[in-house]
Amino acid sequence: MARIIVVGAGAGGLAAAARLGAKRHEVTVVEAAGHVGGKLRTLRRDGFAFDTGPSLFTLPAVYRDLFLKTGGPLENEVDLLETEPGFGYHFADGSRLQLPGSSMGRTCTAISDQWGTAAGDSWRDLMARAATIWRLTREAVLGTAMQGPRQLLALARPADLRAVAPWRSLHDMGSRELTDPRLRMVLDRYATYSGSLPQRAPGALITIPFVEQTFGLWHIGGGLGNLADAMHRRCEKAGVTFRLGTAVDRITHTDGAVTGVLTSDGHHLAADIVVSDADARRLGELTEGAVGAPGRTASYGGFAIMLALSGTTPDLNHHSVWFPARYADEFRDLAAGRPVADPAIYVCRPDDPTMAPPGCEAWFVLVNAPRHAPSQADGHDWSDTAANERYADRVLDLLAERGPDVRDRVLWRELQTPLDLGVRDRTGDGAIYGTASHGALSVLQRARNEGPLDGLFQVGGTAHPGGGLPLVGMGAEIVAGLIGRA
Repeated sequence: MARIIVVGAGAGGLAAAARLGAKRHEVTVVEAAGHVGGKLRTLRRDGFAFDTGPSLFTLPAVYRDLFLKTGGPLENEVDLLETEPGFGYHFADGSRLQLPGSSMGRTCTAISDQWGTAAGDSWRDLMARAATIWRLTREAVLGTAMQGPRQLLALARPADLRAVAPWRSLHDMGSRELTDPRLRMVLDRYATYSGSLPQRAPGALITIPFVEQTFGLWHIGGGLGNLADAMHRRCEKAGVTFRLGTAVDRITHTDGAVTGVLTSDGHHLAADIVVSDADARRLGELTEGAVGAPGRTASYGGFAIMLALSGTTPDLNHHSVWFPARYADEFRDLAAGRPVADPAIYVCRPDDPTMAPPGCEAWFVLVNAPRHAPSQADGHDWSDTAANERYADRVLDLLAERGPDVRDRVLWRELQTPLDLGVRDRTGDGAIYGTASHGALSVLQRARNEGPLDGLFQVGGTAHPGGGLPLVGMGAEIVAGLIGRA
C-alpha cells in the first residue's frame, strides 16, 4: 500500500482515485472547489440544468471498465441514454444534414440520401481510413504511457504511415478526401473538440467522428455532472478521503522525489505518490520550478450562453450546429485573438425532461473563442462584462438569422467566458485543453503520465492521451497501472 494524494477532483482525478482506492492504497483527493467534477459540471437553477463542460458522452466502454473494476456496473449508478438522432448540421445556403446517433453504415446512408452517393461514399472511405488509424493507435498510443518517439515506430511500416499520414492536417485530409465542401466543414469542426485549428491539427483526429459513429453518442440523465457524482460515490466506497474547498499551493519534494503537498491552509500532507489532475501548465508553479513549463501553443477557449427558455422548439436535435457562410474566417479570428465575428454556433438542447421545467427548454449555446490573455497577440480580454453581454446578443442575433429565434423566449441567461473558466480551473486563461493538438507529434508533446519527479504522475485533459472524457479516463487507467507496477 502507498500513501497517495490526488491533486484535483476533475474527471481524471476521480477516475484515478477510484482505481487506486480499489487497489487498497491510502488515497486522499485534495480539491480547491467545494465540489467534485472540475469541467465535468452541470449548472442547476430554477429547475433548469446545463452541462457547462462536456455535453456529450462517447466511448462509454472506458467508464464501464472503470466502474466494473471498482465495483458494480456504470448503468447501476447513472441513467445512460443513447442520443438518437445525433447531430443536426445547418448551412448558410439553407441546406442541412441530419445524422443518426450511431452506426457507421446508417451515417453513410444518411449522407448519401441527403447529399448524394458521391458524398456518402467519400465519407465512408474516410471513416475506413479512420478505422485503420484507430486500430493502430488505440492501444499502442492512446492506451500507453508515452516516453518518446520510439513508441511510434510501430507505425513505421509504409502502409501504416500512409494511413496515418502524419504530415497531413485534418483540414488537408478533408480537402483531399471529401467531395462535398459542407462535409469538409463538418470534419473541420472536430479540431475544435481539442481547442485546435483544423489547418494545424493532425489528420489522425478523423478518429473522433469514427468513435462517435461506431460507439454512439450518449447522454446521462439529468446531466453529465451526474457522472462526476457517481465517480465520487465510487471513490468513497473504495475508501478514498476527500478534502474539498482546500487548494494545493505546492507539491513538495526532496532529492528529486515527491514528499507530499502543502495546502493553502498551511498543512503539509505527506505522501509517497502524488497524482496531479491540475492543468499541466501549472505544474512548474506547483513544484517551484522543478518541472518545466510545456512550450506548446495554448488551446483556445469557448464562450457559452446558458438560456432558460419558455416554450419548446419543434424538430430540434439534442445536438445542433449552425455554420456561417465563411467558416474559414472563424479560425483566422481565433488565431488573431479576437472574438469570432461570424462563428459556428453549437446548441445542446437535451432531450431530457429532467433538465427543464414542463413546457420549457434549457439551451447551452457555445461558440469558439480566444482564451483570456489580454497581453498576448492570440488572446483577448474577457473582463469587460458589458462587452461580453453585447457579444452574447450578437450570437443570438446570428442564430435568429440562421434558424431559430429564441430571443423573446428568454426567461434568464448566464454567460461563461474563458475568464470564468480560467478562474475556476486556476489557470487564468480558460484554454479549454491547456495546449492545442497542433502538429504531427502533438501526442508526444502533452505532459507525460509519469515524472519527471519520482512518485509524480499526471492525469486529466492536459496530460497524455489528451482532453475529452474518453481520453481522460484512459489516462487515469494508464496512471493506475503505472503505480501498480511501481
